[in-house]
Amino acid sequence: MKKVLIGAMFVGVMAIGVNAQDIAALGRTNAGADFSATSASQISLFSAANSDALPVAKYSVNADAPHAADTPAMPAPTPAPKNVFFGDRDDYRWQLGVGVEYLHFNSRAFDANMVGVNTDVTYFTNSWLGLEGNVITGFGSDVFPNSRAKIFGGAGGIRIGSRRARWEPWAHGLVGGAHLQPQTAYGSKTSLMAQAGIGVDYRMQSRWSLRGEGDWVFSQYYNENQNNFQVVVSIVLHF
Repeated sequence: MKKVLIGAMFVGVMAIGVNAQDIAALGRTNAGADFSATSASQISLFSAANSDALPVAKYSVNADAPHAADTPAMPAPTPAPKNVFFGDRDDYRWQLGVGVEYLHFNSRAFDANMVGVNTDVTYFTNSWLGLEGNVITGFGSDVFPNSRAKIFGGAGGIRIGSRRARWEPWAHGLVGGAHLQPQTAYGSKTSLMAQAGIGVDYRMQSRWSLRGEGDWVFSQYYNENQNNFQVVVSIVLHF
């Protein structure tokens, strides 16, 4: 009997709680009101009547202004000429000449005509003055039985000449030494050697020229002075 009463009381309490929740739910709603019924619908964000008062930037198109397509393009830079025949040519200060040399040698021991290779290097410090060095070689016929005339030498000095035209005349002076064969009874095979002469370069293109030169060659073999000459024809490279 007590269990029945306790159960009935429990059911009653639950019924009262459910009824209270229903009453509270009736007092509120989640449905939104229509936008036209709210105050937000009464606010005007933009009006055509006062559009001129708004701080809006105004732009105008000038019909006379040149369009981008009508603007002339900047001209391309003119490339440097590849074949320069005139001017100082300070960009080509080095010269390398390689050519054929003919040397006539005359002494009390023997006379010889020798042909060899002449190599010359010059560095120009400006448009007319250069520092020069050369190497000469020469080979001749037999001056004694089974003994050919041979010479090998080198010298250094200065070169003075024009670098302003297609035809470039110049002069140079060099001092050095040379070794001569064959050995003779007159003394040493080594001697002081000096060269002085003139020449001319003909500029074929900016990078190379043809050269012709003639030189006086001084030496002191066999305790005497020799005054001889050489002729050189060569190709000169500029760099």
